[in-house]
Amino acid sequence: MYQLLKELRVLDFSQNIPGPYATLMLAQLGADVLKVERPGGEAMRTYGPLDSDGVSAFYKTLNAGKTVSELDLKSDRGRRSFEQWLAKADVLVESFRPGVMARLGFDPDILRERYPQLIVCSISGFGQTGPYRLRAGHDINFAAYSGLLEGTGTENVPVLPSPPVSDYASGIQAAMTVLAAVHARSQSGKGAYLDVSIADTVLAWHAMALSNLYRDGFPLDRGMGMESGATANCGIYETADERFVTLGAESPQFWTRFCEAVERLDWIERFDDPIPQSALRCEVSALFRSQPLSDWILRLDDVDCCFEPVLKHAELHEHPQIAERRMLREEHWPEPLVQTAYPAWVDGVPPASLEEPKRVDATIVLETWGSP
Repeated sequence: MYQLLKELRVLDFSQNIPGPYATLMLAQLGADVLKVERPGGEAMRTYGPLDSDGVSAFYKTLNAGKTVSELDLKSDRGRRSFEQWLAKADVLVESFRPGVMARLGFDPDILRERYPQLIVCSISGFGQTGPYRLRAGHDINFAAYSGLLEGTGTENVPVLPSPPVSDYASGIQAAMTVLAAVHARSQSGKGAYLDVSIADTVLAWHAMALSNLYRDGFPLDRGMGMESGATANCGIYETADERFVTLGAESPQFWTRFCEAVERLDWIERFDDPIPQSALRCEVSALFRSQPLSDWILRLDDVDCCFEPVLKHAELHEHPQIAERRMLREEHWPEPLVQTAYPAWVDGVPPASLEEPKRVDATIVLETWGSP
């Protein structure tokens, strides 16, 4: 674990993926994260494969390195405890629907008056304002709403990416905005209220596609863009042994090197064939289907043409680049579990592993958090 945020105390009152992923990244950077859950724990604790201790492996991967405590905010004792924790916290991350925190007695506006240095980050589906503010949604809905599904899949059928893009993207957005607010507070001494919308996060990625509406000659719609199957130089191709490879030769120099490596010099000048390049794509597909994956790796792995095989999950552990970057760590909590490290090195030092989520009774949380 890096120590870049070792003085930062974070109350994580979120659930599912976006909020917990945001605070996981903060924990990986050294923040002291206390995850607050309702009595019985949040739903993710029992979602997915359960270990022998009755806790989901998915939950453990999202909450590694955190202290976890259950609290009933509907009780006087629970509210008093939460108020004590807030007095020590630098950041509060919550992911209820708009209005829920107020009904629990912790309206964000009141919190800012009571704790002027506190940074409150509210993560919600559609944000705290607008006609959709109370609307429910999941990753598939945000992908549809934002236009993400308009650009993925084949010409006829949208395909939802996996892992859930909007969930992880909004977690990153929240963490980055929290850190910006922490920096601003170091200069002003004042906290902030952050309204992070999952739907807005994915919509923010579409500036190029939306600007493209006013231009001709560079289609980005599903099945018509370079990365959605319209060109032969960029695509996913099946091999003779029913594996898949990717070709991302989006620039002429990469395409030329690919064509030379497969001894199809006649393809070089077809880089700019009209879109969709259906005929050329069929020819490239036939070529890749003529040999198994192992042969294509031998032929193209050392060619600078943006070629990569589609790896299966079971193959990731053995990949030399992944091993060198130390991204995957096997833990035993108590069954085998893979922890993905923070995806950045600091001063040449690779990221460290985090400990298993540590459950602590609410009555001793203040002791574990130390002095204000």
